[in-house]
Amino acid sequence: MTLTLYHHPLASFCHKVLLALYENDTPFESVVVDLGDRQASAEFFAFWPIGKIPVLRDERFGRTVPETSIIIEYLEQHYPGDHPLLPHDEALRLDARLWDRFFDCYVQVPMQKIVADRMRPEGEKDPRGVVEAHATLQVAYAMLDERTRDREWIIGDAFSMADCAAAPALFYVGIVSPFASDYPNAAAYFDRLAERPSFKRTIAEARPYFHLFPFVDDMPKRFLGDKAP
Repeated sequence: MTLTLYHHPLASFCHKVLLALYENDTPFESVVVDLGDRQASAEFFAFWPIGKIPVLRDERFGRTVPETSIIIEYLEQHYPGDHPLLPHDEALRLDARLWDRFFDCYVQVPMQKIVADRMRPEGEKDPRGVVEAHATLQVAYAMLDERTRDREWIIGDAFSMADCAAAPALFYVGIVSPFASDYPNAAAYFDRLAERPSFKRTIAEARPYFHLFPFVDDMPKRFLGDKAP
């Protein structure tokens, strides 16, 4: 297999790349990295010293490609599919890149702040940081709600890299800081994302690991599959 993706099925940033791969049925080998396992962690850090997943390895070109947005652009360049995730139109391409960064920086990052704080022991928590994260999310929700008022997908009629970034960000943030009742356009947009076959496949693969998510008790039943009570 030419492409190997080092990832974990529960990790939201890994979901972003999985969505891109599944949208175009791009063949790849999956290597699950358990950073909680000392040996597996050491092996991965030897491979990619930064230690962040996902990472794509392309044996065809002898390239190791980190960072989600770069991975997706690399796939577009070297392994294009039937559904381009970066439009040819320069203005739309810039929009896709902008909103890709929007979801990574202003939805994913504050969401991860909230999740990480839940996992910290007493005495090491950061309540002020959590308040600031929720405030950032409220601004992001309002912007997203306006953006999706008259668009099916973030840049218009075509599903793009920005939507790959949006799906996992909104999936997890909707659990830790729900938005559906106050932002109907954003909620409807997420419902459309949730119906994508690529999203359903990614969530199905993550489901066996949901018990590791510290907010699992707040997860909507529709994503729990047969395990829903």
